[in-house]
Amino acid sequence: MPHILLVDDERSIRSTLREILEYENYTIDEAKDGEEAIALLEKNEYDVVLCDIKMPKMDGMEVLAKAKEMGKDAQFIMVSAHGSIETAVEATKKGAYDFIQKPPDLNRLLLTVRNALDKSKLVTETKVLKKKIGKTSQMIGQSPAMMRVKDAIDKVAPTEARVLILGPNGAGKELVARELHGKSSRAAQPLVEVNCAAIPSELIESELFGHEKGAFTSAIKQRIGKFEQASGGTLFLDEIGDMSLSAQAKVLRALQEHKITRVGGEKEIKVDVRVFAATNKDLRKEIEEGRFREDLYHRLSVIVVQVPSLAQRAEDIPLLVEKFLQDIADDYGNAPKKIAPKALEYLQTLPWTGNIRELRNVVERLVILSGKEITLEDAQAHATVSRF
Repeated sequence: MPHILLVDDERSIRSTLREILEYENYTIDEAKDGEEAIALLEKNEYDVVLCDIKMPKMDGMEVLAKAKEMGKDAQFIMVSAHGSIETAVEATKKGAYDFIQKPPDLNRLLLTVRNALDKSKLVTETKVLKKKIGKTSQMIGQSPAMMRVKDAIDKVAPTEARVLILGPNGAGKELVARELHGKSSRAAQPLVEVNCAAIPSELIESELFGHEKGAFTSAIKQRIGKFEQASGGTLFLDEIGDMSLSAQAKVLRALQEHKITRVGGEKEIKVDVRVFAATNKDLRKEIEEGRFREDLYHRLSVIVVQVPSLAQRAEDIPLLVEKFLQDIADDYGNAPKKIAPKALEYLQTLPWTGNIRELRNVVERLVILSGKEITLEDAQAHATVSRF
């Protein structure tokens, strides 16, 4: 249930607003001045704060500024009987969601509160999403093999060079692409990802370059492709070894000329895209067997980053397990489980053909099936890995 704080030095106004908002099933707290409001903000989390501007001790603008200093995400709706355009502009500059004059129109008040609640929800969801992305996008490891990868990222990311990322399935090629983008001058622009293996060959060109309405039977409207979506940012072509030869030819042209043409279209569209590509295949062998264009390979492989398998960095397993235990505990809302040193040593001896992805799955299985601590016996019983 949404939680709203009313801040006003007039009891009658607080009572009226409380009655209106409680009728809408909102939970309401009250503060008679700015100091009391700050005390409540320190103790509680609010979705919206309805705050009078003219108050004794501490006015509404000071409350707003203090709340922002405290890192509060509550949306502030400033209220005043002495409002002006200048006051509204000042409040907005300081971070207020909106400004309402007294006496407030009931419909306007309720609409503003609902919109502020929507924004508050969006801010919260964005924070959660960023936290989840942050959890999955950290490159963990201090082994020599991983330090070489991190060193290469630090050197290459600030440039505009195209990067080919090689490595087995589940080793973390996508993380490398995200890290490269995040440390580049394009970090504020989109990173658009395409899994070339997951898209049927007859649709890959439409996915990459878009199509015009009527270009084929199911093209009922114009579609913007991934190259256009990524313009100004980065395009990550995952599993590029599975891309059809016809699509490879068009990707090569896009890289050479910085232009694309939508399927069924004639107009050339300029694109400004940095491209990262990744594959678990041996592209030189694919070239020899006629399944991959050599000229495209040379365009993509200005820099090659080789991501090690987990077997090549077994010394990183304790750090990875610790990270996964914390992540899983966060997901389940529990304290992270402990793991016995012998169990960790056992995990380091296993043939992780599925690499990091497989290790994460095994750690989650151990968390679910073990007792208070993950023991050697738990690891031996439940840490089965794929053996191909």
